Amino acid sequence: MFSLQKLFGKEDKFFKLLEASAEAARASVAALVQLSQTLDQPQAFDEFAYTRKKDKEITNQISNAVYTTFITTLEREDIEELSSALYKIPKMVDKFTTRVWVAPQYVRGVDFTTQIQLLQQATDVVLELVRSLRHGMDLDKVKNLNDQLQALESQADSHMMTLYRELFSGQREALQVIALKDLYELLEKGIDRCRDAGNVIAHIALKHS
Repeated sequence: MFSLQKLFGKEDKFFKLLEASAEAARASVAALVQLSQTLDQPQAFDEFAYTRKKDKEITNQISNAVYTTFITTLEREDIEELSSALYKIPKMVDKFTTRVWVAPQYVRGVDFTTQIQLLQQATDVVLELVRSLRHGMDLDKVKNLNDQLQALESQADSHMMTLYRELFSGQREALQVIALKDLYELLEKGIDRCRDAGNVIAHIALKHS
């Protein structure tokens, strides 16, 4: 078992910042769940913009701390790579909500439930993985959680094929096909970013086991 506390001593700023970033990612997806249930109503997107702004600030703090804090064993690249993967989740949500706002006529009545539920589960797993950094890493636990992310990604890929088949069935207008394809793929990218974060943590755990 590997403990980052041995590397940072009493310094826990990276734990707090990475956990805050993972929590912001999960919060953005939780807000997305609420949005998906009211696509036929006028929407306020301030919450999404605020979440992304907050996470961007956290990401900048991590980047600055990497170059001002002495690190002995954990590579700076690992921290920055994890931070980048986490930041891209609320960034994706912000893009999704902005495009919904631009063309609401194409999404009313469209069911995004499966993709968003998979994304929500993935952010829950990512948060648990990030929290494991503070208390040390059990390789079996990390592998189990990372396997869960891989399984969620596999489910998302399979569902994406179903969505593509429906999109190109000829039952929708061309402009709606373009708009929905973009939105579906954004949600898919969010799950990919969760997988990326899990892979970074698994890589760290293996290097220091």
